[in-house]
Amino acid sequence: MEKLVYAFNEGTKEMKELLGGKGANLAEMSSLGLPVPNGFTISTTACKHYQVHKELSENLLLEIKNKLEELEKVSGKRFGDEYNPLLVSVRSGAVFSMPGMMDTILNLGLNDFTVKALSQSTNNPRFAYDSYRRFIQMFADVVMNIPRHKFEDVLETRKKQKGYTFDTDLTTEDLQYIVDQFKYIYKTEKGSDFPANPQDQLIMAVEAVFSSWDNPRAKIYRDLHNISHTLGTAVNIQEMVFGNTGNTSGTGVAFTRNPSTGEPALFGEFLLNAQGEDVVAGIRTPEPINRLQEIMPLVYEEFVKIANLLENHYGDMQDIEFTVENGQLFILQTRNGKRTAQAALQVAIDLVHEKVIAKEEAIKRISTQQIDQLLHPTFSKKGLEQAILIATGLPASPGAASGKIYFHAADVLQAKERGENCLLVRAETSPEDIEGMIFSEGILTSRGGMTSHAAVVARGMGKCCIAGCSSLYIDEEKRELIYGKTVLREGDFLSLDGSTGNVFLGEISLEQTTTGSYFTELMNWADEFSVLQVRANADTKSDVQTALNFGVAGIGLCRTEHMFFEETRISAVRQMILSSDEQERQEPLNTLLEMQKEDFIQLFQLMKGKPVTIRLLDPPLHEFLPKKEEEIKKLAQELHISLAEIKNRISYLEEVNPMLGHRGCRLGITFPDIYEMQTRAITESAVSVYQQGIAVMPEIMVPFIGSKEEYTFIKERITKIIDDILIENNISIPYKIGTMMEIPRACLTADEIAEEAEFFSFGTNDLTQMTYGFSRDDTDKFLFDYKAKNVLKNDPFQTLDQSGVGELIKIASYKGRKVNSAIKLGVCGEAGGDPDSIRFFHELGLSYISCSPFRVPAAKLAAAQVALEEKQISKKQKQKQTVIF
Repeated sequence: MEKLVYAFNEGTKEMKELLGGKGANLAEMSSLGLPVPNGFTISTTACKHYQVHKELSENLLLEIKNKLEELEKVSGKRFGDEYNPLLVSVRSGAVFSMPGMMDTILNLGLNDFTVKALSQSTNNPRFAYDSYRRFIQMFADVVMNIPRHKFEDVLETRKKQKGYTFDTDLTTEDLQYIVDQFKYIYKTEKGSDFPANPQDQLIMAVEAVFSSWDNPRAKIYRDLHNISHTLGTAVNIQEMVFGNTGNTSGTGVAFTRNPSTGEPALFGEFLLNAQGEDVVAGIRTPEPINRLQEIMPLVYEEFVKIANLLENHYGDMQDIEFTVENGQLFILQTRNGKRTAQAALQVAIDLVHEKVIAKEEAIKRISTQQIDQLLHPTFSKKGLEQAILIATGLPASPGAASGKIYFHAADVLQAKERGENCLLVRAETSPEDIEGMIFSEGILTSRGGMTSHAAVVARGMGKCCIAGCSSLYIDEEKRELIYGKTVLREGDFLSLDGSTGNVFLGEISLEQTTTGSYFTELMNWADEFSVLQVRANADTKSDVQTALNFGVAGIGLCRTEHMFFEETRISAVRQMILSSDEQERQEPLNTLLEMQKEDFIQLFQLMKGKPVTIRLLDPPLHEFLPKKEEEIKKLAQELHISLAEIKNRISYLEEVNPMLGHRGCRLGITFPDIYEMQTRAITESAVSVYQQGIAVMPEIMVPFIGSKEEYTFIKERITKIIDDILIENNISIPYKIGTMMEIPRACLTADEIAEEAEFFSFGTNDLTQMTYGFSRDDTDKFLFDYKAKNVLKNDPFQTLDQSGVGELIKIASYKGRKVNSAIKLGVCGEAGGDPDSIRFFHELGLSYISCSPFRVPAAKLAAAQVALEEKQISKKQKQKQTVIF
């Protein structure tokens, strides 16, 4: 018979899949001799059984009964006893941490009799009835789905009637009245009395926690963080310790390092005379953890020792929940702490410097999403100088966000569908707000601290958040935010600076952020371990400089047509296109030659000998021509051509299906002088820069090749031009000529093309378009439905379709290498910056990937991660072989 329930002394931290993260860590801390309240864990296996059968098995019920009896012996208390009752907490504990997404119940075992016993045994009736009202509310909310606000309203009404500010001001008599009111709400809502039998309470609570695995907010969170829906949750049943017995008790949450910045110092909060969820719920704004040193110095000293021990033991920043009961410290949970991208970077690198982890481990711990977040823009200096500061809260999660304010998650979703940038503004967030948090640019709350729900979840998402902004009054029902005498309503603009906690009126312009030494160090480590080189797609001087700042190995795609759209150049381009013959075309081509040389000289100078892949003109010519009547008239005047004649020429160049029409190499064949001009510009620029003592490595890429014959026709002509210029200048410069593999036929006949080409660069955008038969400019009309209805898992223009498009790339790579072992293979489409696709390209043994400049850091990290994974797998296989032989 399979074991389903484990005492804490029967588990280890390696048993996360069976015991969940919380259960495994409670077991581990128990084995370390830390002050952990006794308890046991119901495994994820039991949850999976419950998901199928919708009931707890007889075997499970028997194991729970046996473990509960063991807990009674250890504690010296009896479950449901009217003299010395054992009270327990029931908490979810998934394999991966999901803060606030699933359910917790505290003080289970209380009823009208055991509450009196608790009151007498502790000589503290106020504490007993405070615990009872908390239990009724939690149980009613979690198990019976009675809206939480019904209980909160009773609490707030009583406080107002008595003139109280805090929950702690409530007297024993107040709490007894509130308990009666809570039981009345329960009976009104459910038509039956609140369950008094502790055994029934426990079984109902376990079932509720198992059911919470499938609640909507948990599903949304798992989708957001790519967590499997089949893992299930464990349930932890633990003897209660109480932080609400008075001012020598309390509860808190602390991180061993700052989860916003990564600074190596204890960071957290605590509340005196409070319980469990009070800190993260944001109901009262807590005290910073260092105040505990003044209030309870011995407890603080013990906590610091435990925090350091746990961080060293787990080799990572820890998020620790603790309770102090009458001056005695208890540890309720530890887990690897959620952190911002900035903190993740600093923590990982500091741990390497401190010799806690190796560089390889640091690279594995940073996600590509976090790298993207590090590059998010910040408010511009000029914008901040002009901004109107209206309030300052706690800087819960860094970043900058501007948008229209909305007070409910559903309103954020609707506004997002309209294309608006939104801020979610709440008195405090709860797990039900998860979708609004996902789709907002930033989050603002008037209550809660640095470890509140809003703060923890926002940090995990990399989302800007300001919490505990108490100078603002937020009326969610009226959808109003009030500061001073000013009222802001739904749809008004605010700007949030999550790094400072400052809230500004209106919108503030953004600028690109700068990276620091930690970022540079990580990128250097990534280069050290990656096999795939990372190049950048860059067309302008600023793009190239950005790419170089990120340490690219070269330029994998320079689109020459992007250089033509500048206002000073477009006239010459249009004159070239609309010329009636070669002779007429020569004048604008000469003009463009000088312009292109200017661009390429800058490019080669900046790249200093790194490879630069320049794609010859690709788009259909009509894309360069004006469409508005006024612009057409202006062009006719500039070219001294009648309006009718110019309209005829524009009409002639228009195509029914331009993406498959007269473009790429087809232009180079019908108008050879265009590609000849570009080749001359590239070569003369390379010569000029080489003569300045700067190394150059040009690679000319012929686009849209479908056959060897097309490629050969163009290659022969441009090779002659290159060689003539080099001979004329009596110099030798290394260069390559290759093609962009973006037509399925080219992939299928790659062995023929490879006889002539020196490199293939797979253009995954057009290759995907032609393989699927999708127009990439029109997929927005159906792709959302495809993904929602599971027709497609991913957008194939973002993440490579490995079974179709990927198969073509495999075929082309194999055939190309078969006839030309020296051929260089790379990728320059959107998939070149996608982590899942990068794994495929690494396994295929490509030489490089190329992506837009700001995707370079994430691509470098992904390339290093897949190389390290492969190395680890290879090492394990060798170890297995050693054991066998």
